[in-house]
Amino acid sequence: MEKRTARLTLLVDPSKKHVFEKLCSLEDVTPSQKIRQFMRDYIEEKMGPDWRKEVFDDDAQT
Repeated sequence: MEKRTARLTLLVDPSKKHVFEKLCSLEDVTPSQKIRQFMRDYIEEKMGPDWRKEVFDDDAQT
């Protein structure tokens, strides 16, 4: 199961941040939701569609 306790701090250009926030608003999603979506898509691209089982099984073992 996913845990939402880790924080990721990003430094971005203020103009890009503003545009990103506006675009997210048009999709009715928060910037955090969109970043999490980007992360899931990237992980799936690199690890395949079954990545959740591999990642969350590894978490259970630690």
